[in-house]
Formats: sequence, C-alpha cells, structure tokens
Amino acid sequence: MNFIRQFVALLRLSLSSLTSRAGAVLTIIIGVTCAVGVLVSMLAMGSGARRQVLAGVREDRVVVNSHGARGIQSSIPRDAADTVRDLPGIKKGSDGKPIVEFESVVPIEARRRVTGTQIFFPLIGITGAPFSDADPDMHLTGGRLFQPGLHELIASNPCVRQFTAFGIGDKRAIGGVDWTIVGHFDEGDTQQCIVLADAEILMSTFHNNTYTQATATLQSPAAYAVLQSALESNPTLHLEVQHEREAREEGIRLLDNLLYFAAYFVGSIMAIGATLGAVNSLYSIVDARRREIATLRAIGFGSAPVAAAVLCESLLLALLGVLLARALFHRMAVSPFGFSFLLDVTPGLAVIGVAWALAMGLIGGLLPALRAARVPVTTALRAT
Repeated sequence: MNFIRQFVALLRLSLSSLTSRAGAVLTIIIGVTCAVGVLVSMLAMGSGARRQVLAGVREDRVVVNSHGARGIQSSIPRDAADTVRDLPGIKKGSDGKPIVEFESVVPIEARRRVTGTQIFFPLIGITGAPFSDADPDMHLTGGRLFQPGLHELIASNPCVRQFTAFGIGDKRAIGGVDWTIVGHFDEGDTQQCIVLADAEILMSTFHNNTYTQATATLQSPAAYAVLQSALESNPTLHLEVQHEREAREEGIRLLDNLLYFAAYFVGSIMAIGATLGAVNSLYSIVDARRREIATLRAIGFGSAPVAAAVLCESLLLALLGVLLARALFHRMAVSPFGFSFLLDVTPGLAVIGVAWALAMGLIGGLLPALRAARVPVTTALRAT
C-alpha cells in the first residue's frame, strides 16, 4: 500500500474510535477552545467596538473640537457657536439653516439590571433636534422627543435592556434636578446606551457655558479643506476640525490597543497550557493504542503514515475547537469598561484563530506522533 492509502486508512480508524477515547479528546477540544476563544474573543472586542464606533460614519461629516483637546476635555465657547455655523463649506438643511449640531457632555450614573453594579456613561446634550438631517440612522421607537427648555431625556433601547430606571415616565436625579424619560429610540445596530437631552437646559443645570464639541455636515467631502482653512485663518476661535472617521478612530484607539495587548498576552499563556494539555492527552492516546499501532506496523503499515495520522488527528481536533469558539463568541454582547457592543469575529480573526489552533495542534501532536511511529513491532508480537 502506498503512503496516501495507508494514511487515509489509519486516519479513518483513528476518527472512528474517538468515542472510545472521549475523555482525552474532550481535553484537547476544550483546551483549544478556551485558548482560541480567549484570543479571538478579545480581538473580536476590538473589531466589534471599532465596527460599532464607525457605524454610520459619513465622508461628508466632520467633528470640531477645541485646539489640541479631545472628548470631554474639548471646550467650545457658547459665543463661538454662531461663528462656527457661518463658516464656509457647511451644508444647509431643508430649513435653510447650517447642519451643525453642538454637544455638551456630562457623566451620569446608572445601575445594571443583572448585577446591580453602577457605571458611568455620558449624557449628551444636543442643540439640534434628533432624527433630523444630521441623524439619518436614528428613529423614535416609543414616547416622544424631549422639549427644549425642559428637564426631559430620551434614551436608546439598549439603556432600557441593560440598566434600571430608563422606562418612559421614570425619573432620574441628575445635577440635583429630576429629569423625566419621555422617549426611546434606536440608532442603527449600536448596543451602547445613549441618553440625549436639550443642550441648553443641560448646560444651565451644570452652570456650564461651553459646548464639548460640534458635528457638521459638509456641502461635499471636498469642502473639508475649505472649512479647515477657515478655522485656521481665524485664530480667535482656537478650534480644529477632523473627519468624522478620524475622530472616532482616535477615540477608540486606547481601548483597541489595550484589548489587543490583553488578547495576545492572555491568549499566549492559555495557548501554552492548552498545548501542554494536548501533548499530555495525545501521549496517553498513543500509550493506550500501543498494541494497536504495533499490530498495524506488523501487518505492513509504515511508520510515516502512522505519525501523519496521529498528527492529522491532533490538527482536526484543534480545528473543531476553533469552530466551537466561533459559535460561542460571535455576536455575543459584552460591556467592558461600561462600553457595550457585539463581538465581531471577522474572517480575518477566524484565520488567526485557525492558525493559532493549528500551531497548538502541530506542536501538541508532533512528539506523540513521532513516538507512535517508533513503537517497535515486537511489542505487538509479545502482546499476542
């Protein structure tokens, strides 16, 4: 018999007897699943967070911040708002007004439904009406919009699912004032809790006279250079502009780097443990089948097909672990650091998981395969 025929026959024999070696087989599969699952799931956090943050990004939309500041550190004076609205390159809506939305952000506290733990996330005050030309992906799902000048909030549906006291009519104490939830909304596929209010009443409540940032829609993507030049030529504003994609990527970069480091660091440690477990399990399988392997050698099977079959079995079990890991973690909802999103096991991450598992299977099965190939034929003769 040639090598291929011997290899196929031995592999079929090995796979058909997996149920009789269920303990060792499960050890390998579970070990690989855990190691690959940790790596892929944490990498999928980065891709999932990135996917959510970049959802709905438009090339004709920009973010304006104070010079050198980002996030809640940014500060745009209230008296600069009209100047920003009149800058060239900004598109006008159907009402003839520039599509510029100023935001004022303050942190608020909420309690999780399941665990009861408290986390902080931003309450966003906006100057424009939601669900307008600037927010095409948002739509009201219950209740009504907040009224300008009143202490009213609207919350995204993930807030209702994840936290307490976000039902319509519920009261929330913020800044020493009771605010009423008057509506619920969806914003695309986001899992993040978003709470909106009127920016002017929010700033008045917290005695704040500055906006955090502004989002503007351009006449066209090419108008970015026009707007940037206008801001740079007006030193009294002390403002700078970024493409929306650039601004959002910058905001997620720190979390992304942290997740990638944790994924490879923790994943590597678990991979070493899973590989050692695979080696140990495969050694026990080879020891349990010493007579069987030696008998096969005695009736004409070569050492090379025997080693290849044992190694291939290890790789197949590792791949099974990858499939199980993807089934468990893809599209799972997570909330690290209070930021909620769905894990996104992209094809690229699946390839990384397969390569990781194959490396564990190769390393874990190589020595047992070589040992199986060196089982002396006389062992079978003595056994009979």
